[in-house]
Amino acid sequence: MSVNLSNYYVDGEPVADSAAPDVPLSRSWDQRRFDAKLVNPTNRRKRSVIIIGSGLAGGAAAATLGEAGYHVKNFCYQDSPRRAHSIAAQGGINAAKNYRNDGDSIQRLFYDTVKGGDYRSRESNSWRLAQVSVEIIDQCVAQGVPFAREYGGLLDNRSFGGVQVSRTFYARGQTGQQLLLGAYQALERQIGLGNVEMHTRHEMLELVLVEGRARGVIVRDMVTGEVETHMADAVVLGSGGYGNVFFLSTNAMGCNVTATWRAHRKGAYFANPCFTQIHPTCIPVSGDHQSKLTLMSESLRNDGRIWVPKQGGDSRHPRDIPDAERDYYLERRYPAFGNLVPRDVASRAAKQVCDEGRGVGPGGRGVYLDFAEAIERMGRPAVEAKYGNLFEMYEQITGENPYEVPMRIYPAVHYTMGGLWVDYDLQSTIPGLFVIGEANFSDHGANRLGASALMQGLSDGYFVLPPTIGNYLADAPFEEVSAEHPEAVAAATDVKDRIARLLAVNGSRTVDSFHRDLGHIVWEYCGMERTEEGLVKAIDLIRELREEFWRDVKVTGVNEELNQTLEKAGRVADFFELAELMCIDALHRDESCGAHFRAEHQSEEGEALRDDENFAYVAAWQFGGEDKPILHKEDLVYQNIQMKQRSYK
Repeated sequence: MSVNLSNYYVDGEPVADSAAPDVPLSRSWDQRRFDAKLVNPTNRRKRSVIIIGSGLAGGAAAATLGEAGYHVKNFCYQDSPRRAHSIAAQGGINAAKNYRNDGDSIQRLFYDTVKGGDYRSRESNSWRLAQVSVEIIDQCVAQGVPFAREYGGLLDNRSFGGVQVSRTFYARGQTGQQLLLGAYQALERQIGLGNVEMHTRHEMLELVLVEGRARGVIVRDMVTGEVETHMADAVVLGSGGYGNVFFLSTNAMGCNVTATWRAHRKGAYFANPCFTQIHPTCIPVSGDHQSKLTLMSESLRNDGRIWVPKQGGDSRHPRDIPDAERDYYLERRYPAFGNLVPRDVASRAAKQVCDEGRGVGPGGRGVYLDFAEAIERMGRPAVEAKYGNLFEMYEQITGENPYEVPMRIYPAVHYTMGGLWVDYDLQSTIPGLFVIGEANFSDHGANRLGASALMQGLSDGYFVLPPTIGNYLADAPFEEVSAEHPEAVAAATDVKDRIARLLAVNGSRTVDSFHRDLGHIVWEYCGMERTEEGLVKAIDLIRELREEFWRDVKVTGVNEELNQTLEKAGRVADFFELAELMCIDALHRDESCGAHFRAEHQSEEGEALRDDENFAYVAAWQFGGEDKPILHKEDLVYQNIQMKQRSYK
C-alpha cells in the first residue's frame, strides 16, 4: 500500500479466544456447557445482572435469567420492550431441521454460514449457532409463535440467499414481530413475578468498572433527564448494531452505538467495524427528505425475479419490455444460485448494472423485482398468502401495485457484522461484560446469511448466555458496591459533564444535518465499495466534520425534560468516533471479503478477492484515547472447512 498505516493505528499484542474447549468441533458446545461452573438455585437469588436492550437477544436473556432465579434489571430506550427493532425483521429464522429432506444438516448450516461470511468468522461460534438452531424452533413453537404451516399442519420452510436448501421458518412477512412477542411474553411473566425489573425509556450512557470488572451502568431517564446509577454483579449488552452511522439505513431511527461504544472506550475491544452489510432488497431513496429506508424482505427473492433492461436509457414501462430485452443478471451470472445469491453478492451486482446506466426509476438507482412469473405459476392468492403484507407495505410507500408493476429495489445498509469482541463465552475483554446478538461480532464473519440474525439473537439469549454467565457468576459474591462507590460517582460525573458540554455548544447547525453529512461520507467512501484513496479522504472529512460538530451543533432545550435533540446529539457524537474507526479498519484490511469490497482487489468478473495469507484474522481494536487505536489480531484457524474463493455460479 502507498499509505503509511502507522499514521492511523498501532499494532498491539495478538488476542485469542481461550474459552472454547480443545475438543472436536462437534463436541465443543456440549463440552463447554458441562465444564461451566454452576450456581445453585438458592445462590442465584443473590446474584444480579444488568441487561441493556429488550430485543430478541436482550429480551430472551432477561426472561431466561429471570426464570433461572437471578435478579435482573432490564433497560431499553423504547416505551415498551416490544418496540425493540427486532420487531422489524421480516423474512424468517434459520434452523437445520431438514424438514424438507433436501440435504440440510447442522454441518451444512455451519458450512453455509462460514462460506457466506467469506471465511472470516470463527469456526467454533458458527458451529454452535448451527447446533443451537434446532432448539430455537422448538422453544418458539412451545411459546406459541405462529410459524407458517403446510396444509397438513407441519411447519413450512422457504429458502434464503446463499443456500440451496429450504431451512427458513417464517411467519408470513412478520417473523421478527412474532418471535419478539414470544420473548416479550416470557419477559413480562418474569416482570410479573418480580424476577426482572423493567426500566423503559432509559438510555445507557456509561459503563462502570470496579477493579477492572463491569459492575454497573449509568443511564439517563429520557423523560425526566435524571442520571441514574445501577450496580450489579455482571452487565450484558444486547443493544443491537450500528447501521445508523450511515444515517440512511433500514434500522429504526433510535438504533445507535452508544452502549457498545461507551464500553469500547472503557477497554472492550471493537472487532471488524468495517464489516457492515448492505441489503439488496430495499425500497430506493426517493429524495433528500428521507431519514430512513424501508426493507423489503429477502424472502421475496424466492419467487421474484430480478432484472434490468439490457439497454441503458430504456424508459419503457416494464411490462412493455419483452423478455428477450431484459437482463436477469443474477440468473445469468450465478446459474446455480440465481436470485438467491448472498446479500453482498446481490448488492454489488445491482450497483454494477446501475453504474452501467441500466438502472430503473428516478436517478437510475433501482432494479426490478418482478412477480409476474410467480403469479402466473402459483396464482395470485398463493402469492398473497406468502407475501401479502409486504406487497401492501410496498404499495403504501410507493403508490405502485406490485401485483401489476414490478417492485423497484436498491441496496441499503441493514446489519452490522462487526461489534464488540467476545470469546466463546460471549464475554468481552472486560471481565463481567457480556455482549449478545448483533452487538457482538462473533458469528457471521464478513457477511451474514439472510434469516440468521433472529437465529443468533435467540441463540445467545435463550441458550448460550445462561450457562456462560452462570460460569462467571459462580465465582461471586464479589465485593458489595453501591452508587456511592468512587468509580460509579466518577462515571456519573463524566455523563453529566458530557451532557453539559453538548448543551453548552449552542451553535447554528442541527444534529440531523451533521448526522446526514456524516452518513453521506461513510456511504460514499466506506459503503458498498471502498478504495484506499476514498478511505483516506473519508477519515479526513470525518475528523473535520467532528470538529465542526463540537464547535457549531445546536442542542435545544435542557437536560431536565424530554429532550430528543439531546438524545440524538449524544448518539451522533459517538457515531463520529465509530465512523473514523470503521474507515481505519477498512483501510488496513487490504483485501476484499464479503461485505468489505476493496475495488483494488477483485477478479476479472468483479468478484471479491480475499488475501488469506495476510488477513485471515479478526481485527480487534482497542480504544487509544487521544492517541491512535491499537490493533489486536485473532488468527482464524480453519480445521473443519477448507478456505477457498467463494463461488455461487
